[in-house]
Parts: sequence; C-alpha cells; structure tokens
Amino acid sequence: MHRLTSVLGMPQHRFASIHVVGTNGKSSVTRMAAALLEAHGVSAGACVSPHAVRWSERVLIGGEEIGAAEFAAAVERAARAAEVVDRSLEEGEAVTQFELATAAAFVALAAARVEVGVIEAGLGGRLDATNTIPSRVTVLTSVGLDHTKWLGATEAEIAAEKLAVLRDHSTLALGRVGPGVAALAERTAGQRGARLVQAPEDPGAGLRLRAPGRFQRRNFALARAAAEAFLGELDPGRVAEVAATLSIPGRLERVSGDPPALVDAAHNADGAAALAEALPELAGGRPVVACLAILRDKDAGAMVRALAPALQRAVCTELPTAALYARGLPAAASCSAGELADACATAGLPAEAEPSFVEALRRGRALASEPPGGMLLVTGSHYVLAPARASLRLCED
Repeated sequence: MHRLTSVLGMPQHRFASIHVVGTNGKSSVTRMAAALLEAHGVSAGACVSPHAVRWSERVLIGGEEIGAAEFAAAVERAARAAEVVDRSLEEGEAVTQFELATAAAFVALAAARVEVGVIEAGLGGRLDATNTIPSRVTVLTSVGLDHTKWLGATEAEIAAEKLAVLRDHSTLALGRVGPGVAALAERTAGQRGARLVQAPEDPGAGLRLRAPGRFQRRNFALARAAAEAFLGELDPGRVAEVAATLSIPGRLERVSGDPPALVDAAHNADGAAALAEALPELAGGRPVVACLAILRDKDAGAMVRALAPALQRAVCTELPTAALYARGLPAAASCSAGELADACATAGLPAEAEPSFVEALRRGRALASEPPGGMLLVTGSHYVLAPARASLRLCED
C-alpha cells in the first residue's frame, strides 16, 4: 500500500484525516463525524466500507456519493499505479482489491480538494490498507470478538491491532469499551504522546437524532468528540441540525410500509445485541419477525442468542451467491438456512428455514401481518441490504 500510494504521489497527504477503527459503529461514526465537520464550514469527504450496490458508495464528498465519472477516473489512476507496483513485487504477490479501492478513494478525495477525509478502516488497523494516512485524530468505536482468525482471540489482542494506527502526538477518541481495552488505550496513548478523549454515552440531553436506536446516540456522541478533537469547540446549534437531519443507510433503515420493514447490517454478536436493545422502542409493542442471513465465518449462534429476546419468530435464509460475488466476496459463503434454524431452536426462538432469499422475505412479511400490527426485520450481514431493499420493493409491487 505504501508503494501504491507513493506511485500515486501520496494523495492521502493532500488532506487532513481522521481514522475510524473498531468492531462496530465505524460507518456510522465516519458519516456523522464528516457531517459535523461540513456543518462547521470544513469541506469533508469520507471513505466507508463495504458498499451495498456500487463501489462508488464507498466514497462520499460532502455527504453525497461521489459522481460516477469522478470515481471512474480515480479507479483508473489507481489501477494504472497498481500495474506498476505489481511488476515490482515478488512472484505471487499483487495489489489486492481492497488496497486498490482504498487508494482510489484517496485519489478521489484529493481530487475533490476536501480539507479533511474521515477514513473508516476495513479490517483491524495495523495491517489495514487505510493505515497509510497521517491522521490527526483516531477514533476507536468498540472492540468485540470478530475476525478473530486475523486479529486475535481476545479483546486485548484485537484492540492492540486497532490501536496500532494511533499516530504520535495526535488524539484518540474512545467509545464504549471494557476496562481492559480502556487501560490498553490509555497506555498506548501515553506511549505515543497522544491525548485521550473518552466520549460520553449520550451526545447531550434533549438532542434529537434522526438516526434511531440508543447505539446511534452513542455513535453520535463519539463522532461529536472526534469532531471537537479536530476542530475545537463545536456550535451546539449546528450539532443539533446534523443530529436531526442525518440518516445512516443500513442501520435500522425503514424500507417498506405495510407491514413496516427494517433492514440492519448487524453482523456480529455485539452488533446484534445493540440491535436487540433498540428494537423494543422502535417496535412500540408490535411483534417483530426477523429474516436472518449470516455469513458462515460469523458466530451465528451468538448473534441469534443476542437477537432472540427481541423477536417473536424468525425465517432463516441464505445470502445469494451472486450478491456476494458482485460485492467483492467471491469466496464468501452463507450459513445454511437449516443451520440458522437450528441455532434459533437452541436459543428458544421459533424459526423456519427458507433458502430462497426472496421467498424468505415474502414469508416474513406474511408472518409479520398475522395478526396485523407486526414488524419485519431483515438482518445478519452488510450483504442483506441491497437484496433486501430490492426484494421488499418487489413484494410491494
């Protein structure tokens, strides 16, 4: 990645940066922090992942998806640079898809002349492709047991991988973490001569958020702490305006009306627990039927156990292989519908298996309508978002 960005002229040095790492909440905090900077007169861009439909969704300029032509130009530049780098690497090595996408995002942000880029890490931190930015602020959103094959078997090991991105004499904004991770964050900040800012649990009494869920209040509080660390004191009126108007795609996103349907990208146990915490308030006493689809490398049992208390029943399904391939995961596999149904049974959640994603959503809608007044939830992965949106619109038609 260093070679690739060097060939490109170090585009990530043409804007200041905030680096967002963590297990959950990264995309929300990234979008929220960028929006707060924009509201205070600072032109900001963002790099988020993964995407739901188009690769260009990963690059935001002023809160909006980059234009197709601008994105194509950035990808073309990055691809030409990757060809140069590949010729210098040892046999069998090559620039990866994510490295190319990240480099293209840096090129695009530099070309847009943003003052600040808020950059979401892809996986971990220390060896992540995004760890080439000279960040002035690092944000650690949370730490949980996810991607343990690559990042470590304990929260402390995973946190160390993520905190490795902290730059000397910068600022670390810390979200909700356990005591052990908090102590490690404090030690790491001390070793780097960095200032440590602990974000509050709530962004402020009386502050109304458009983004629903208690977990989003925590995310907004952290984004506010990160923006304050970068800019200094924020204007309360502008903060309130961002809170009241900013929506986050794929996080308790309402996509259908009768019965009400939500899609959410919760993809690990901690994310499922945060979703379950938010559901009762949103459901308002209505029974919630979930359509669940989870990647095979996730702890499906732990996710189901976290969600079960907030659900009436579940329809277990599978992520379409074509959808995974189109979104850059050709080797990924979905947990089978039968295995998910077994996990639900173990957790005491009534469930049925329907491998067809479209038919599962039809069945979920029917169950949520019997008796009238129920709610449908589609969750389990980032990769449910696009097919769920499309299928729910098809069901409406």
